[in-house]
Amino acid sequence: MALSLIFCGTPRFAVPTLEKLAEKSYCVALVVTQPDRPKGRGLRLVSSPVKESALRLQLPITQPDRIKNDEFRAQLTALNPDAIIVVGYGRLIPQWMLDLPRFGNINLHASLLPKYRGAAPIQWAIANGETATGVTTMRIDAGLDTGDILLQQELPIALEDTAETLAPRLAAIGADLMVETLRGVESGVIQPRPQDNSQASLAPILKKEDGLIAFSRSAGEIFNRIRGFQPWPGAYTKFRGKNLQILKAREAVDQVLSAGTLHTHSDQLVVGCAGKTSLELLEVQLEGKKRSSARDFIHGYRPNPGEKLG
Repeated sequence: MALSLIFCGTPRFAVPTLEKLAEKSYCVALVVTQPDRPKGRGLRLVSSPVKESALRLQLPITQPDRIKNDEFRAQLTALNPDAIIVVGYGRLIPQWMLDLPRFGNINLHASLLPKYRGAAPIQWAIANGETATGVTTMRIDAGLDTGDILLQQELPIALEDTAETLAPRLAAIGADLMVETLRGVESGVIQPRPQDNSQASLAPILKKEDGLIAFSRSAGEIFNRIRGFQPWPGAYTKFRGKNLQILKAREAVDQVLSAGTLHTHSDQLVVGCAGKTSLELLEVQLEGKKRSSARDFIHGYRPNPGEKLG
């Protein structure tokens, strides 16, 4: 008889796991996701990606404003699940939920724990220049991503990867890893192992100011942050008093400029960074304007020799 599961998730990253569980004929007795949120200029209510998936799969859905309420607790208790699966739900799981299922609450986290605990592991792994990351299934405890590790799978980070390109690949291997984890937990072949807290690092929720480029960093560091912080908060600086988003860039060779100084050569747009390094800007977007190539930016704004960003 298939395990009875409750699935808690909200973002697109969680959808492959939900769909894989349904495909493998697990009994998903309930999908818990965040309430619909107003979005866009018209503030139209928009469902989470997990809700949209659950509707397609014709699964029962609940969207509690608070998970510390008696009605929600009674609903979950009555279902008596074997396990609660949590993927990017976005709320702290209370102790009564942790204690409810016999196999506990199992989380899929987008890093190789204990590295990158927190809300933005994919973004910070790229921003910090990691060449590999992965996914971890773990038993949730009262801490922040501190529970015992069940299974892990590594994935290389390509030089051209951004947070937008890497996330779907991690979500896909994570879905398969969750199925493998449930099989192993049910059969008793998985031995949970504690995390080594001395090796832990944090991936805190991103803030708008994280995207502000400091040209006191090297070109390599800035390049990684541009990749990691897509689509939000992006990577931005100031040009003639207006915000300038840097959408695509690459490290420049044989160019030594003072930090923040622009240099144009033919259709190349280069800015100086720390440590005698430089960054070639390939695609930018000035506040209130459309995105443009370096060539179009140079021809449209004609940066002055020695003009600075920031």
